[in-house]
Amino acid sequence: MSVVKLASPSSTRIGFIGIGVMGTSMAGHLIKAGYKLNVFTRTASKADSLVSLGASFFKTPREVAQQSDVVISIVGYPKDVEEVLLNEKTGVLPGFEPGKISIDMTTSKPSLAARIYEEFKKRGAYALDAPVSGGDIGARNATLSIMVGGDQEVFDACLPIFNVMGKNVRLMGKAGYGQHTKMANQIAISSGMIAMCESLLYAQRVGLDCESVIQVLSSGAAQTFSMSNYGPRILKRTFDPGFYVEHFIKDLGIALEEASRMGLVLPGLIQTKMLYDILAADGKEKLGTHALMLALEKINGFDTANGERKTS
Repeated sequence: MSVVKLASPSSTRIGFIGIGVMGTSMAGHLIKAGYKLNVFTRTASKADSLVSLGASFFKTPREVAQQSDVVISIVGYPKDVEEVLLNEKTGVLPGFEPGKISIDMTTSKPSLAARIYEEFKKRGAYALDAPVSGGDIGARNATLSIMVGGDQEVFDACLPIFNVMGKNVRLMGKAGYGQHTKMANQIAISSGMIAMCESLLYAQRVGLDCESVIQVLSSGAAQTFSMSNYGPRILKRTFDPGFYVEHFIKDLGIALEEASRMGLVLPGLIQTKMLYDILAADGKEKLGTHALMLALEKINGFDTANGERKTS
């Protein structure tokens, strides 16, 4: 059994399933790189911009798989991954021939990634788990970090595809290890987001010019992606999603589940999950992750409409 040959963009057909905040940009980069794209998304209108660039729209993941050499999926939740890839009637797997490759770029459960790998292997096909980090900005600028789990030869075959969408692409180990790496990433981001929001809240309360604070902190030891990219959005009271609160809650839940399974206690992760749950309970699950500031403002008696402290 050999991996399907991916000689050049013009001769490689890529299926793309999931046209969301990040998927639209990622798929667009592939088209511009010369790949023939076949797409599926549950809301057909979301694919209009890609169809206008030359992509072909199909009604099911299975139809996409039948017409593609490689199928990339980036959907919402593990249950969506399972439905898209493994559904016996409409999924990618029943549409695959031996040697074809599935790349799931959703942040999902490591155990599910390992099961998908085994199910595709039974059919003579291949599967990589390849979650990403970088949000809407990384997707738009093709600078995503891509963490991959699976076989070396399959990773090597797909590396030109990954390089179209990202700048830091690495095989982290066997199936599921891409997802484990993404859990480590989300754990680091979660507490970092609290720190960034608390820093700006402190600066605002004391009366500092927060734009200047962000510029200074972003050039020193406190520099983070969140500070540089989400800090300015917070000051503008712009909470549109680069990554949805509800999806981050899903990720943090997976990380806590994996940590518990390994006997790890991660207090920072527990605290962050609690704050995001508060945010979602307040009806803000469709906002971006930097909307965590709103939860902290509410706890501290600020008016979340403008970020100013309420007066009695």
